Amino acid sequence: MRKEDCFYLGKIVSLHGFKGELLAKLDTDEPHLYENLESVFVSLGNNLVPFFLRQCRLHKSRLLRLRFEDIDSEAAATRLLGAPLYLPLQMLPALEGNKFYYHEVIGFRLHDSRFGDVGEIRAVNDQGAQALFVADKDGREVLIPVSDDFIEKVDRKGRTIHIRTPEGLIELYLG
Repeated sequence: MRKEDCFYLGKIVSLHGFKGELLAKLDTDEPHLYENLESVFVSLGNNLVPFFLRQCRLHKSRLLRLRFEDIDSEAAATRLLGAPLYLPLQMLPALEGNKFYYHEVIGFRLHDSRFGDVGEIRAVNDQGAQALFVADKDGREVLIPVSDDFIEKVDRKGRTIHIRTPEGLIELYLG
């Protein structure tokens, strides 16, 4: 399995007990959706390694308590501390309305109500304080904040995100 075909679920943060159980902090607003997993991919080095679960349940609301098959000692579990966890993209719950996953909108067009076509979304940069659509308009890069204040409609069938940006923002890049 390749990372491009998966989504980041969370990270193993600590041991739980002495028999190989681990706690993972989940990167989701709905941790209950993942409490009965049968397997996960653990990122070890540059590889995603499948691990099957004997037990998987919520622990104190935002943590997932994991007991892997073949991990039955503190020493074996310690080697997994800090490892990121992944699941296949098809396991993501579908979103509706104006909610979307960043990977889902790559290739969509941005259409501003004042400016018109802003370009194709090539990436979403979420490394800063504000996530940004990175769009390509005829070879020029345009950065638009991912903000509920700007997004008017997500048209999945038409593969377009309709936005209304402050006057002058797009012209900064294309003017």
